Amino acid sequence: MFIIESYPIAVFFCIITMLAWGSWANTQKLAAPDWRFELFYWDYVFGIVVFSLFLALTAGSSGDAGRPFLEDLSQASSENLGSAFLGGILFNAANILLVAAITIAGMSVAFPVGIGLALVIGVVVNYLDIPVGNPTMLFGGVGLIVIAMLLNANAYKKLSVSQDKVPTKGLVLAIIAGFLMGFFYKYVANSMFPEFTNPIAGKLSPYTAVFIFAIGILASNFIFNTVLMKKPFEGKPVSFKDYFAGGSKNHLMGFLGGAIWCVGMSFSILASDKAGPAISYGLGQGATVVAALWGIFVWKEFKGAPKGVPTLLNIMLLVYIIGLSLIVMAR
Repeated sequence: MFIIESYPIAVFFCIITMLAWGSWANTQKLAAPDWRFELFYWDYVFGIVVFSLFLALTAGSSGDAGRPFLEDLSQASSENLGSAFLGGILFNAANILLVAAITIAGMSVAFPVGIGLALVIGVVVNYLDIPVGNPTMLFGGVGLIVIAMLLNANAYKKLSVSQDKVPTKGLVLAIIAGFLMGFFYKYVANSMFPEFTNPIAGKLSPYTAVFIFAIGILASNFIFNTVLMKKPFEGKPVSFKDYFAGGSKNHLMGFLGGAIWCVGMSFSILASDKAGPAISYGLGQGATVVAALWGIFVWKEFKGAPKGVPTLLNIMLLVYIIGLSLIVMAR
């Protein structure tokens, strides 16, 4: 299977993760305005599953390193399969709430608050499991990201007051999503053998882990998303009949969004071998900056904001970038 052989390449893969995780939500914006997020999300999940299988059968089955995908899958223990599967369930619960928060509050709010919180929890949890990296720099970077989150929430509050919006629902959903999302990565990481060149019996390769993780997302989606379709956060209930009535563009956007997100997840997992799970996850979650830039400058989510809000946003982005730089230097 293909593996990463140096820390600089691992950082490059984390940057790709950051771009992918920060950009996939644009596909939801590109779907039809009346295409509900609950319907979009089915295609998003299908995109994750199909791309994870494609990567496992190609990059995960070629070369001399590690174990080929099918051989690896056949020898995996139920404990490690269950760990990766549980990671998928936790991620799916968090991500559905995040997509709902994006719908209500926009990318430039949902990502900095939700993913920022996930970054903080995820870095701490993964570092306690596998303590790789300078803790002063690592947690100093995390601290700056917390400050950036608070600045962004304050900017959204000012915008909401000026436009007579109530920010509570979008912010609350983003916070719950971030809390749940902070834990999923450790279960995927724990299912894999720690050095990708040295397979361990019962443990999973990174490609197998990502595929089982994707299956966990798909299985839990039949519960989580079905409930949301019947009892949505906003709007009227939708049905599977509405899903099948959607146009090809709507379905394609969802599938593309899932594939883009899966690129990020796969690259992050591959990078964790040389960077360590805490740094790999933390740097990848720089997606917040990417998403905020999309939301602010492309989708104009802060258009008409009162005086002082643009300054807050600029400071937020600067602080976030410095925090991410410290996380990179922690290795």
